[in-house]
Amino acid sequence: MSNTVDAFRSRRSTVHAPRGAVATSQPLAAEAGLATLRDGGNAFDAAVATAAALNVVEPTSTGLGGDVFMLYRDADGEVGAMRACGGAPEAATRERVREAIADERGVSPAEATMPEVGPHTITVPGTARGWEATVREFGRRSLADVLEPAIEYATEGYPVSEVVADAWQHGEDLFRDAHAREAYLVDGERAPVAGETVRLEALGRSLSAIAEEGADVVYEGHIAEAIAGAVQDAGGFLAVEDLADFAVEYPEPVSTTYAGSEVYELPPNNQGLVALEALNVASEVGAADHPAGSAARVHYLAESMKRAFHDGHRYITDPEYEEVPPLASREWAGRRAEGIGPEAADVSFGVPDATAEDSAGRDGGAHRDRNVPEDADTVLLCVADGEGNVVSYINSRFAGFGSGLVAGDTGIALQNRGASFSLDPDHPNRLEPGKRPFHTLIPGLLCRGEADWSAFGVMGGYMQPQGHLQTLVGLLDDGLGLQAALDRPRWRYREDGRLAVEARTPAEVQHGLRRRGHDLEVLRPAMFGGAQVVRDRDGTLSGATEPRKDGTVAAY
Repeated sequence: MSNTVDAFRSRRSTVHAPRGAVATSQPLAAEAGLATLRDGGNAFDAAVATAAALNVVEPTSTGLGGDVFMLYRDADGEVGAMRACGGAPEAATRERVREAIADERGVSPAEATMPEVGPHTITVPGTARGWEATVREFGRRSLADVLEPAIEYATEGYPVSEVVADAWQHGEDLFRDAHAREAYLVDGERAPVAGETVRLEALGRSLSAIAEEGADVVYEGHIAEAIAGAVQDAGGFLAVEDLADFAVEYPEPVSTTYAGSEVYELPPNNQGLVALEALNVASEVGAADHPAGSAARVHYLAESMKRAFHDGHRYITDPEYEEVPPLASREWAGRRAEGIGPEAADVSFGVPDATAEDSAGRDGGAHRDRNVPEDADTVLLCVADGEGNVVSYINSRFAGFGSGLVAGDTGIALQNRGASFSLDPDHPNRLEPGKRPFHTLIPGLLCRGEADWSAFGVMGGYMQPQGHLQTLVGLLDDGLGLQAALDRPRWRYREDGRLAVEARTPAEVQHGLRRRGHDLEVLRPAMFGGAQVVRDRDGTLSGATEPRKDGTVAAY
């Protein structure tokens, strides 16, 4: 990230308000959500207004070509979830995809692996149907109403923020075809710079079409034809029928109790179980008994996260295709905690049979051949209204601008979520027609009491469950305020086994971690995710936003 972004950080405070609070990574998007609340919408309406605006003002991280998920606690006290995540095309068998990739690369089919970008990484996007379902099932404004701010930003223009400009410049080489360059590059040639006003007119037309015709235009209308046509022209297998068959789901959230509070996450195919297992293992080993921020505390938390990651990577997949073990159970956590000591350890995955020993010499990186972005290429927003609704909402195309393909003249950049699939038939996340990929996106929900609810989350690939763990430890174990919990230095366990920390992590903590055997590295702030949180405590609303992003809390 550029020096201008990292050089100076201003102090932030937790924001408090009586009627509404919207926390997200872009001020213009937060204002769109707040305007919806002021105009009579509830938190669900505001969530969609904010997400749609982010599609325009932070196009480097989200869009109509991606997926969306939600956790909520509504005004009646009900806790629920929404999943708008599509699967692989029905024609995308492993054999066909393997042969197509082999032909493109000039290698044998046996050498073919899933690419990071391109037509074979595109799965059915769930965003448009997810937005529509959110306002229809839970809101009280029309879809056209809540899309209005996003349409205005797209057609009339907006000045690009610093973090977004930096990400845009890093992603400009991805746009190789004329439609992509025309839609997202200034004069079809370059990324915008910070403060420069841009218009995303093609995207604005698509948003207007959705406002007028509903989400069906994306799944059955002319936008569906443009999406399928673009993928097929590039050599992929997505068909209009795949889009038409897509439906939003409402899974039961999964949860655990940590430090006397209830933490809710999404079930598989999302990685919410990783966060819950890490919390349970950390509780088993007494991580909170060590001083806050100390090397000992970080060590025991990181060792807990290691085991949760290896288990999640080994077992989490689309549950319609393969059973997922009870990773969030206390029994599982107790067994996984047994091998944790004062030194860093090489770990593998646990086994479902309670009479068996956990795997010690086998490959714990069952998903390591997947392509997962490390930067925070996702948007998260949290909303609370004065009626008791609390919403955590997360939207992404996976890696930045996704696959690199834009659907014709729609301005819709298509996601590369299918990069998470494997062509290995024995892989838990093997590619199969219609199957949903392992999904990194996880909103979060926290209940500290009957009248004390928080919506939270941390965007950023595999940083997400690690961010959940660290945010909750700050809030629950250390009693930090919302903003302080987001501001303090973070660490990150990486897939190569190294432990990353931010440069501002105290030197004594870094030395202490190295003495415990951790292979430590220092990474730039963008690698540690982007968090948001709002809280409704007895009717007083509070919010905090990520200092590593351009974010704000809009409240009234």
